[in-house]
Amino acid sequence: MLKNLSKKIPTPILIGSAIAGAYGFACLSKEFIGGPRYQGVDITAENKVVIVTGANTGIGKETAWEMARRGAKVYLACRDMNRCEQAREEIVLDTKNKYVYCRECDLASLQSIRDFVKTFKSEQDRLDVLINNAGVMNTPCSRTKEGFEMQLGVNHLGHFLLTNLLLDLLKKSAPSRIINVSSLAHRRGHINKEDLNSDKKYDGWGAYAQSKLANILFTKELAKRLEGTGVTVNCVHPGLVDTEIIRHMSFFNSWLAKIFVKPFAWPFVKNPKQGAQTSIFLALDGSVEKVTGKYFSNYKEDEVSEEAKDEGLAKWLWVVSEKWTRLYS
Repeated sequence: MLKNLSKKIPTPILIGSAIAGAYGFACLSKEFIGGPRYQGVDITAENKVVIVTGANTGIGKETAWEMARRGAKVYLACRDMNRCEQAREEIVLDTKNKYVYCRECDLASLQSIRDFVKTFKSEQDRLDVLINNAGVMNTPCSRTKEGFEMQLGVNHLGHFLLTNLLLDLLKKSAPSRIINVSSLAHRRGHINKEDLNSDKKYDGWGAYAQSKLANILFTKELAKRLEGTGVTVNCVHPGLVDTEIIRHMSFFNSWLAKIFVKPFAWPFVKNPKQGAQTSIFLALDGSVEKVTGKYFSNYKEDEVSEEAKDEGLAKWLWVVSEKWTRLYS
């Protein structure tokens, strides 16, 4: 009977039904992979001051948008001021929160970071949440203004300096929180003590994984140093997210990938809003108010690699980072 029925249904309708069914399945898969949106319906961010780095696009923009929607004063710390202003305009128009500010902060320049902090401190006398979100991935071999390998410089050293220069305000505003965006890629990372700055040999993916491992080691060491201050620091793996961070991956930006890869990968990749949810959770939720030094994924504490647990390595990296960023000069 079904066979006879299918013969009566025009082929275009059968094909259309199959496509619609496949698309529906893909949408359900994407929602499942993306996970639930952070609820916290009654949690407000009013009277809080928040900094989000890399807030002009992707996860950072979605995080800043949610903070603004909940009433916070939000600083978008960005390198590209034109795109920052565009993001600010969109956030303000959508949330009706006028307390959203664009300030230049190029994490590839230690002087730019110092200038940002100076400006911020002249405008605000408190800081409740610092979200170190900005990052670069698998870049061509390039250097920051001070000569650091770009991924190490932006993803780790820049945020290391920024965070330390803002610790006085964070302590003053306690209870306050720091969120460092890391990645599952840290599991493939190794801190190369002999060539931390990739001066002898450069591997894009290896440098990225090293920088993400550095994020976790920094988080754990900082948590120890902040014990008893009321300032917590945690790191997060946002998941596999479709953002501009892949702009240096030539294959994924090719026409081949757009036709043959992205349509099939789409259901299994988070969008920026989905990728921002655990950062938002860590910034606001009462259940993690006193949790510190942990690594989160999809709202839950997750395991880190063995090297990420190396306390001696974390101390070594801290000392090197202090020296290279000239923290106390």
